[in-house]
Amino acid sequence: MIQLSEAGKRFGPRILFEDLNWLITPKERVGIVGSNGTGKSTLLKVLAGIEHLDYGNISSAKGIRAGYLPQDGINLTGRSVFAECMSVFDSLRALEQEQKDLAHRMAELDHESYEYRRIAERYHQAQDEFTARDGYNIESRVGGVLTGLGFARNDWERRVEEFSGGWQMRIALAKLLLEEPNLLLLDEPTNHLDIEARDWLEHYLSNYPHAFVLISHDRYFLDITVSKIAEIWNKRVYFYTGGYSKYETQKTERRLQLEAAYKNQRERIEALEAFINRFRAQATKAKQVQSRIKELEKIERIEVPPDERTIHFRFPQPKPSGRIVAEFRDVSKSYGSKHVFSHASFNIERGDRIALVGVNGAGKSTLIKLLSGEEPVSTGEYVIGHNVETDYFAQDQYKALNPESTILDDLGSVAPRSSNTELRTILGSFLFSEDDVFKRIGVLSGGERNRYALARMLMVPGNFMLLDEPTNHLDIRAKDVLLTALRNYNGTVVFVSHDRYFLDQLATRVIEVADGAVTAYAENYEGYLWRKSGGGSAAAAAQPAPAATHAKAPAQHKNHAKPQPPAPPKAAQGTGRLNPIKLRQMKERQRSIEDEVTRLEVEIADFEQALATFQSADQSIELASLLESRRSDMTQLLAEWEDVSSTIDANR
Repeated sequence: MIQLSEAGKRFGPRILFEDLNWLITPKERVGIVGSNGTGKSTLLKVLAGIEHLDYGNISSAKGIRAGYLPQDGINLTGRSVFAECMSVFDSLRALEQEQKDLAHRMAELDHESYEYRRIAERYHQAQDEFTARDGYNIESRVGGVLTGLGFARNDWERRVEEFSGGWQMRIALAKLLLEEPNLLLLDEPTNHLDIEARDWLEHYLSNYPHAFVLISHDRYFLDITVSKIAEIWNKRVYFYTGGYSKYETQKTERRLQLEAAYKNQRERIEALEAFINRFRAQATKAKQVQSRIKELEKIERIEVPPDERTIHFRFPQPKPSGRIVAEFRDVSKSYGSKHVFSHASFNIERGDRIALVGVNGAGKSTLIKLLSGEEPVSTGEYVIGHNVETDYFAQDQYKALNPESTILDDLGSVAPRSSNTELRTILGSFLFSEDDVFKRIGVLSGGERNRYALARMLMVPGNFMLLDEPTNHLDIRAKDVLLTALRNYNGTVVFVSHDRYFLDQLATRVIEVADGAVTAYAENYEGYLWRKSGGGSAAAAAQPAPAATHAKAPAQHKNHAKPQPPAPPKAAQGTGRLNPIKLRQMKERQRSIEDEVTRLEVEIADFEQALATFQSADQSIELASLLESRRSDMTQLLAEWEDVSSTIDANR
């Protein structure tokens, strides 16, 4: 469909990539990955025809239409949301109008005339084409895409210029999906989507009839949507089969194989050179020496690219707060006549890592502003605990920075005890390298300033950290650095994120804002999703869970007055008497484990039965892996059940 041959591109004196040979087939599903600045967006623009190659060639089959969505810069005006999306079908609507005009002319002509037969023939051609292109369903198609991307029905008639940049990007994405180009090119399409819209897009792309190539820093999204990874690294493009998780495994294996081949080659080269140097002067060995010289010249030298630098970053640990960090007591929030939520009651305890979830506009950012003190509650009481020091990272945090200061100097003023090397290492982990650290804050883009504001806050964190979309504008490596640091941080974290992997790995509890209510869950994000899918009912507990969901779904705790944290880890349970609240919590956990064991037993039996019927080697390997995972989960749950039961028995 599209082929690149010996393709290369440079940015000024710097080569982004070279020697790229790539054939994009009609059903290709590719995710482009690589560090910021390696040329991912540039490669996408080359495929879109916006940028030109500096080396090599690009050719495409006749009739190929490429549709490109940039990261930002969309500015739509002049029409309603629905009309803007309907404009995609202008040619179809013209065909519909032509049918009406032809029908009107046919009604005025003699049915036996030549002119009537000619117009009737064109009418049937237009009708067949209109039907083949699904012209009768264009309005429902537009409505389906707009709904999937999060537009409420009453938004459809609003003018596009009334929407923020993020929502305008959604409109542009909707138009592109409705156009269905042969090659869909998406540059970070999930940046402006909430989780619900992201899930919808995953499903839509899985059924997309043509090829697509996308850039994303969301590894879960890549795992779901693509079947090939193209990594730009060290001026080359490397291809891996599968999603992001398989890419990570294959990359490690490829590196080990390359290093082994390099070692073997070096040993052979050294042996040849030693023989040549030893016998070069001996006439009796001249033939053997020449043979080895020729062999040495023919060897194509293996190059092992330098290792990607792994960045390790730990926050300075804050002083401890009291056990209760924050408490909402029957809190409601409204803006005039606009009601956000009411009667919210929950506790946040020291060490909690709480994810705030809900659709865009539900009130997540409002709730985090209430917790930070940026906004007052309308009714009810918000109580901050003993020794609590709050740090709040807003989506527009960069507005509080001094635009005249350089990045390095400003960060040094926040952490005067840190060395220049330490400061540059931290800035590097947030994608500021080399001369970037000497830029004035005022010349940074909005994304760069937000990224720096996050790094700045994390240098001297309080013990109660409130983060609103901290993963925006970070690549996968930077997200991993942030995730590791937050998991090692001994303070309390409340955060909003639309990155599924980040939510899965960080959250120990979930608070949902939806339909004017705030509900606290004592589970991690995976358990919360299982609960929301119906896993909390006795009937659902007996059904096998989806294969992608691991068996870790503790009991739901929906007490609005005082939701309690999950059961403490074994090391913290101790052997002393438990207070009544903890004892009740342990009993709830015991019942939850029993439900989990029942569900796992059903899953294990299903997988064992499926393995008994051979269909393919790949399927057997996958089923065996899933079975082993469920058995491992069962072992862990039974061990935990024994510990919990022993503790309950000791407190009878």
